[in-house]
Amino acid sequence: MSLTLYYHPLASYCHKVLIALYEHGVPFEKRLINLGDPEERAALEAVWPMAKFPVLHDAANGRDVPESSIIIEYLDQLLAASQPDLQPLLPRTSEQALEVRLWDRFFDNYVHQPMQEIVLDHIRGVHADMAHARGTIKTAYKLLEGRMAKRQWACGEHFSLADCAATPALFYACTLLPFPEEYPQLAAYFERLVARPSVQRVLEEAKPFFQYYPFEADIAPRFR
Repeated sequence: MSLTLYYHPLASYCHKVLIALYEHGVPFEKRLINLGDPEERAALEAVWPMAKFPVLHDAANGRDVPESSIIIEYLDQLLAASQPDLQPLLPRTSEQALEVRLWDRFFDNYVHQPMQEIVLDHIRGVHADMAHARGTIKTAYKLLEGRMAKRQWACGEHFSLADCAATPALFYACTLLPFPEEYPQLAAYFERLVARPSVQRVLEEAKPFFQYYPFEADIAPRFR
């Protein structure tokens, strides 16, 4: 298998895919892309003209696969034939898969996206009104507190695509808006996420780059 991941160690959506790759134990090469470097940006544009990472290049099959959720589903399909006993990150039954896709979108749209809006506001020094973005995250926290009361993982007994999405979304979100004390189920779920070896590996690799991230909350020392 000849896979290359175009990525950056600090990028949250890249974390999502890295977690999946490490969960599956898939061998792959890394191509770190600095979007500020014209040559590196051009290399990314050559495989995905939108110039956004992550992108997975599959040399064996001649395919370039963009978008984090699609990459993870592609990996599941790629491994299904050679490793039929492997626990997929996207369940094979349609009903279970639908729930996992729903919660993957939940984390991306209602935690990840508003978190990135706040971070970009910091980086650009715009100081816009981020009340709506913060309110969206707070609503997501409240919903998750109730959902995780009877679940080990986002969609049941098995770690899935939804948990791959949850990890970087919640990690970066809680550096901006810490989990409220009255949400112990959400906090416990987060602790289960960051305890997984795949996640610890991703965070360890990101550590040298955390100096460039605008942490707000006092969670930073724990991971740096």
